[in-house]
Amino acid sequence: MHALTADDHALVRAASDLLVRAYDDRNHRVAAAVRGASGEVHLGLHLASTRVNICAEPSAIANARMAGENGLDTIVAVGMGADGLPKVINPCGVCRELVPHYGEGLRVIVDDAGEIGVIAPADLLPIPWVRAQSYDN
Repeated sequence: MHALTADDHALVRAASDLLVRAYDDRNHRVAAAVRGASGEVHLGLHLASTRVNICAEPSAIANARMAGENGLDTIVAVGMGADGLPKVINPCGVCRELVPHYGEGLRVIVDDAGEIGVIAPADLLPIPWVRAQSYDN
């Protein structure tokens, strides 16, 4: 795991600021921020209903792509801690599969037992799911 840079800390702050503004225990429990290759920061918010949940990370990635980003540099998600303050959280299983799809070089900010640092997408899901091959007979 690598230490956070000043830009990484700014990305965490951007996601945290969004979570503080939009937090709702039923509808918006997580916020995410992704820095595009351009250096621009794009935000995402967890969306929930009684049947459907959309993670914050895909929301941020979608916003970056809609803004014309051709590459992504770093991503982070934050959730509200027990103390009422945002804290870095790790991607869920679905996001662990999704995030690497958007770049092997993408940096992911995570919490490893209280130590906040940066890892590679391959470290999120070291043995990724692969689609079964179809065979033409």
